[in-house]
Amino acid sequence: MASVFRTAICAAVALVATAARAETLSFAPLPMESQETVIKQFKPMLSYLESHLGAEIRIEFSTSYGEILEKFRQNKIDFAYLGPLPYLTLRDQFPAAEPVAHFLEASGKPTYTCGIVALADGKIVLDKAKGLKVALTQPLSTCGYMATDGLLRQAGSALDANKYRYLDKHDEVALAVTRGEYELGGLKTAIGRKYAHMGLTVVAESDPLPSFALVANGITVPKARIEALRAAITALHPLDNEADKDVTRGWGDNIRFGAVPAADGDYDALRRLRGKLKTIPEKGNF
Repeated sequence: MASVFRTAICAAVALVATAARAETLSFAPLPMESQETVIKQFKPMLSYLESHLGAEIRIEFSTSYGEILEKFRQNKIDFAYLGPLPYLTLRDQFPAAEPVAHFLEASGKPTYTCGIVALADGKIVLDKAKGLKVALTQPLSTCGYMATDGLLRQAGSALDANKYRYLDKHDEVALAVTRGEYELGGLKTAIGRKYAHMGLTVVAESDPLPSFALVANGITVPKARIEALRAAITALHPLDNEADKDVTRGWGDNIRFGAVPAADGDYDALRRLRGKLKTIPEKGNF
């Protein structure tokens, strides 16, 4: 009887081990990049997480933020790399979304700001902004419609009083303004300042907003696994530790500086900036 019992126990352990090895988690990266770029940027980090979580991680590609959010709601995604506004949009509709960790900026801070840029010699006065052409990133980009409209409203204007169009990428927004195709552009402040040598200046800037984060699906990912993911990704301090820097050296530029634990309360400043805005137009108005 004892022999039979031991055999049963061994079989159960083997079954659990096999299930653990067979477990696959799905990860959603940014939708704007090519698959080749995504694999180059994220695969080293995912391999690191696989070794700490004891599970295989599969990349779930999408073509838009909206598609990522829909897959999240359908429980087809276990965790994702999301900006602040996509997270808030998801959380509004899917309360089980749980922020795991914020990736540090190159500055070492877990925050960044959005800004409005213009040509330095354009003499733009924001409180009188009306009928101006405004370049934006994407509808669900934090520094796109939401932040730009919020900053304009703080100045006494609004996006609806102007002409706006989505150009997708932050750098393209900056370049479009430097070329004189648009009077204003809404984008990540740090990117806008890279174009100061081309005559671009920041005319409005938001309060610090939480950086991009790993966000887990609290329905498909057990609490213990979320905590293991948080511990693994925040254990590295590449800005202070050479050994950790070696680990993250091949990671993408937006994720290789380390991370800190995240919580839903980190997004309160963004909620204030969003204000009463409920919907974001999917297309420009000209």
